[in-house]
Amino acid sequence: MERNKEILVEKLGLVDYQQAWDYQEQLLKSVLEIKAGNRQLPPEEQQATSNYLLLCQHPHVYTLGKSGHLEHLLLDEQGLQQKEATFYKINRGGDITYHGPGQLVAYPILDLENYFTDIHKYLRFLEEAVMLTLADFGILAGRIEGLTGVWLDFEEQENPRKICAMGVKCSRWVTMHGLALNVNTDLSYFGNIVPCGISDKAVTSMALELGRNVALEEVERRLLVHFEQLFEATLLEQHEERY
Repeated sequence: MERNKEILVEKLGLVDYQQAWDYQEQLLKSVLEIKAGNRQLPPEEQQATSNYLLLCQHPHVYTLGKSGHLEHLLLDEQGLQQKEATFYKINRGGDITYHGPGQLVAYPILDLENYFTDIHKYLRFLEEAVMLTLADFGILAGRIEGLTGVWLDFEEQENPRKICAMGVKCSRWVTMHGLALNVNTDLSYFGNIVPCGISDKAVTSMALELGRNVALEEVERRLLVHFEQLFEATLLEQHEERY
């Protein structure tokens, strides 16, 4: 059976976090069911698995990963209501982060057996796609050893600033969750958490760094270009509104 490198891109718009999470779980389950069925079949009868890339924004929400600490959320229930924000404990790796309008969120549901079976390489590819996208807008970004995500001032680290958070889950080489790139994000919401459990480094956005709002659609377009090139994939965009 040939590997399927086509990726169906779905643009969900501004979507409730729970709805997007449920949809990811639905797609993950469908891919895992095909993989389970294939184990009972000879190679020539096996069915190709599908790959998806969901792009969206969320209303104000805080999410806490499996290895996170609840005390890194600095708001109680009343505080969340005042901020018109919700909170979820979820099944990705990493600690706590924030999602909200003006932030580009990407959820790849990829069968890595269609590409490469290396989760560390996968994470580096996600970071690289973001770094190349930021470079298109004149923003130099990179990695800081021992920390996930994409950072500014990553070399001298006099004022290191996180611009993109990442957290993923992988089941039988099928991924879910992904990355959140701050484009025109209201950064004040990060003041209500210890972002990703890191208390001594700042958070930033493309708008803050460039001194102007940035067209999120253009950032999205550039991210897709780099994602396609890095994964040597064919992206098929689906334009219908799901939510």
